[in-house]
Amino acid sequence: MISPFRPAPLLRHPDAQTIVANLWRPRPGPAVARVRWELADGDFLDLDRAAGASPTAPVAVLCHGLEGSSEAPYLRGLAANLVGRGLSVVALNFRTCGGVPNRLPRSYHSGETTDLGEVVRRLLLEAPGRPLVVAGFSLGGNVVTKWLGEHGETLPPEVRGGAAISVPFDLGACQRRLDGPGRLIWLYRERFMRRLRRKAAWKARQFPGLFDAAAVARATTFAEYDQLVTAPLHGFASRDDYYARSSAGGFLAGIRRPYLALAATDDPMVPSASLPLAAARANPAVNLLVTPHGGHTAFVDGALPRPGFWAERTVADFLAGLVAPGPAATSARP
Repeated sequence: MISPFRPAPLLRHPDAQTIVANLWRPRPGPAVARVRWELADGDFLDLDRAAGASPTAPVAVLCHGLEGSSEAPYLRGLAANLVGRGLSVVALNFRTCGGVPNRLPRSYHSGETTDLGEVVRRLLLEAPGRPLVVAGFSLGGNVVTKWLGEHGETLPPEVRGGAAISVPFDLGACQRRLDGPGRLIWLYRERFMRRLRRKAAWKARQFPGLFDAAAVARATTFAEYDQLVTAPLHGFASRDDYYARSSAGGFLAGIRRPYLALAATDDPMVPSASLPLAAARANPAVNLLVTPHGGHTAFVDGALPRPGFWAERTVADFLAGLVAPGPAATSARP
């Protein structure tokens, strides 16, 4: 059974949850080794692999959020929990997120699942028969959810299931929320936009004329950025086409492996009305667990100054259960 989430005292407000989880926490996690995998398209992926794990241990592939990396505190927190439960961990850096620009005139986005699929493919070739699970936060949770739904029954039997935290199931709704009014929303938006503009400037120097670099430098909203950069670089007709084709909510029906998603109705970036409750209820493989509090990729419990992180513990317990010896689970419902 999944224990209920009880927010830490003084941290019931969603922005307090979100900010504390991002800023006021140690950087836990196992020792890792950075590896670079060359890709058939001429690009590369940088990954962090937990050091010292048995080559036959079950493995978890972790995906970070928008403008995060394998070093994000929430990702390292989940990695520490998983290693403590006997799993090996591979943390994927999406293209442009490993600290150096990628080589091609493209980047990453919420619907890009082929790189995750390639990582899974190579890990299964390394150790055939080894159980594997996937997990992601926010944008990375959208990627994980979409990938599981895209492949459904065709996934290799080694892939036991997955989990996701604070998924933007409806990208258009989340864009409108993040581009909306409010001082804190502006701070969240500008924090992301500053990093996105910087990476777009990298890409413009690599490939002059790829997009309107001056317009991107002036962009202050996700609507502008996705129209100017994300959509044209990745083959979408427009930002709305990108949102419609990449939103994970449309892929829940296809999931056939146990899947747990954690969401909060007070998430400042994901409107509660956009959560796909009906689609989740209709699929026995899916458990969308919604709590009243928790913020965005936060779910801080315990007590300050030594907070706990309920979502990371809960997901680690769920994934460890999927790879435990014995018959593979067929449902995510508690």
